[in-house]
Amino acid sequence: MEIIKLEELEGKKNKRGVVAKAVLKNDNAQVMNLVLSPGDVVPPHQVPVDVFFYIVDGKGTLSIGDDSAVVEAGTVITCPTNTKMKLEADQGEKFEVLNVKTPSL
Repeated sequence: MEIIKLEELEGKKNKRGVVAKAVLKNDNAQVMNLVLSPGDVVPPHQVPVDVFFYIVDGKGTLSIGDDSAVVEAGTVITCPTNTKMKLEADQGEKFEVLNVKTPSL
């Protein structure tokens, strides 16, 4: 058994300009903890695998395809393969999510 504490993982700015912490990566899944400060945006992009987001803390706007919603801690949002996604910390607070890709990239 491996116990992973998000607050103990080292984060660094990723290519999209937000703090990212590598949680898990194997052939079946890749999990990143994204920590957006107020005003941060992960611009629209798509990936060739299924994705889901689990909102860990705070709230912000998540856009999947043509749909957008303000989402908060405790929420899961799915994103099908090759569908545009965007995250925005636009609610005046930190927006922390787990980004889970299946299978791994």
